[in-house]
Amino acid sequence: MISCFIGTRAQLIKMAPVILEIERRGLPFSLVLTGQHEETMEQLLNDFGIHTRRSYLYQGKEITGIAQMGVWFTRCLWKCLHKMDKFVLGSGVNDVILVHGDTFSTLLGAVVGKLRGLTVAHIESGLQSGNIFHPFPEELTRRAVFRLSDLAFCPGEWSYNNMEKYSARRINTGHNTLLDALALALAAPQKNQAPFAEKTYGVVSIHRFENIFYRRRLARIIRLLEKAAAQHPLVFVLHPATRKKLTQFDLLDELASNVRIKLLPRMGYVEFVQLIQRARFVITDGGSNQEELSYLGIPTLLMRKTTERQEGLQTTATLCAYDENILEQFLLRLPVHVSRELNALGVSPTKLVVDELAAYGN
Repeated sequence: MISCFIGTRAQLIKMAPVILEIERRGLPFSLVLTGQHEETMEQLLNDFGIHTRRSYLYQGKEITGIAQMGVWFTRCLWKCLHKMDKFVLGSGVNDVILVHGDTFSTLLGAVVGKLRGLTVAHIESGLQSGNIFHPFPEELTRRAVFRLSDLAFCPGEWSYNNMEKYSARRINTGHNTLLDALALALAAPQKNQAPFAEKTYGVVSIHRFENIFYRRRLARIIRLLEKAAAQHPLVFVLHPATRKKLTQFDLLDELASNVRIKLLPRMGYVEFVQLIQRARFVITDGGSNQEELSYLGIPTLLMRKTTERQEGLQTTATLCAYDENILEQFLLRLPVHVSRELNALGVSPTKLVVDELAAYGN
């Protein structure tokens, strides 16, 4: 039996091709949603056509604060340990807990797997920034999960080599499963129209802890976005946690009053992919966005000091480090023409993952 723990939208997007392939092959499988994100999760499941029945560890308001996160994690862990058979279907050495990425849901699944004595398989393993405080707390979470993992699915040679010092058996998938998710989204029918009459616009997505939980940092990011908007209209896709912090810090009204910045609620994955595919550039702090945009060849300004990913660096992606001069140079160097077509990169990483998982749970 393969039991998959998923908590966030980004995890579900990257795991969707894997789940669909598991369904296609008829492998014994259970899907556990931890509730770390709640908004649009069902929409994503429907967008990808995932049919597996899901169990919910938590159903309530989306987790947007650190204290809230601690309570949520404790309750979910208690529920898993005391009602294990309801959520983790399988108890033998040939059963797998499948986790993804670097969230608290990843850590939760890995801890449950270890306590149950199951094989812990980690997808997107081996990514690291080299700085435990950037990004925080994701870098610490990753390092903990590396130590708990038995199988490490690494999206490339660099991440594969990073896992050499850990005990997990390494599998190099060549690329991230996000590549397959992106292909599915691009094949979907068009869902929305261009947000501006202008032919060119930029898209903004800011949501990471180190950017939104400190007023001074968030206010600086808003100043940078206003400078960018003076040259190109921006579409700012607001995550619930970002909207909450902008409101708390009295920054939302100022942002909303800027006619060059259009605020949109977080949307489904297909809609978001279609939005960024038409964009001239993207300003983001998301690692998944960095990868998606590298596959599409779209210029990306990373609103971060460091990144744990290699995709796009020196080509499509520029680390901003909150520096106004870097922002200005990025905008000056924007290419006139961008391909926007998905780069074919060889063997499907999803197939390599499921080929390995097929040996378990039967």
